[in-house]
Amino acid sequence: MPEKSLLSDIERKARKNHARIGLGIGKLSEKLIKSAEAAREYADVVLVGDEKEIMAVGTELEVIHSTEPSKKLIELLAGGKIDGAVRGTLSATKTLSELKKSFNIKKLYRVALLETADGKPFFLAPVGIDEGNSAEDKVELIKRGAEHFRRFGIEAMVGILSGGRFEDKGRDKTVDRTLAEAESVTKKVREMGINAKNYSILIEDAIAEANFIIAPDGISGNLIFRTLVFLGGGYGHGAPVLMEKVFVDTSRVGGHYTRAIMLASALKKPEI
Repeated sequence: MPEKSLLSDIERKARKNHARIGLGIGKLSEKLIKSAEAAREYADVVLVGDEKEIMAVGTELEVIHSTEPSKKLIELLAGGKIDGAVRGTLSATKTLSELKKSFNIKKLYRVALLETADGKPFFLAPVGIDEGNSAEDKVELIKRGAEHFRRFGIEAMVGILSGGRFEDKGRDKTVDRTLAEAESVTKKVREMGINAKNYSILIEDAIAEANFIIAPDGISGNLIFRTLVFLGGGYGHGAPVLMEKVFVDTSRVGGHYTRAIMLASALKKPEI
């Protein structure tokens, strides 16, 4: 796969869909507003937050006023007033809790779109510390992820990781468990017709061939994400929640939301 084709495919789909996307506004900055304005090539962007504060920074984008933006953003999504939502700078706890309550979701599955420092894009899951901590969970993540990628027009090539090399079997009980689990997950998803390969601990090999990397568990996935984005000069573009409606989770640290809005617009399902 050419290195940039993953992002190019998503960009193309976002431009074609040009969906109406709501961006949650909590903590404000000029950088945030500029990144939302830059996303106009991909979507009609609607800012959801305190109108007075937003207009004090200044923008020509549509603003929907709310003193409870987490609640309002999810209301707009549930009511079909927007095609998709991006968390932006809203509280994760409040917003994801509203999302779960509104759509009666017991467990959230997310997949993050990341980019290495040298420009290689890929999806990563699990990224939440409480996600993907069993073989069944990982199979469900992969299945939902592969279905979501088809909305972009992309076929998933899954690279499954474990806690050691194949020859490390017998060195440690925890490592042995992750090796066995990776093998089991690879077999199950292949039986579903999904293109998957077990790369043991060799993330550097997986990244060269796969576009969807599966970490051994939520903690290691979260550490891969943080190491790449906060220490390694890479980028986190947003993490779609794998559900019917379009919701892209974002970190409040980066402050740049153009790609997250692009992702949300690309995920809009065609009208039936």
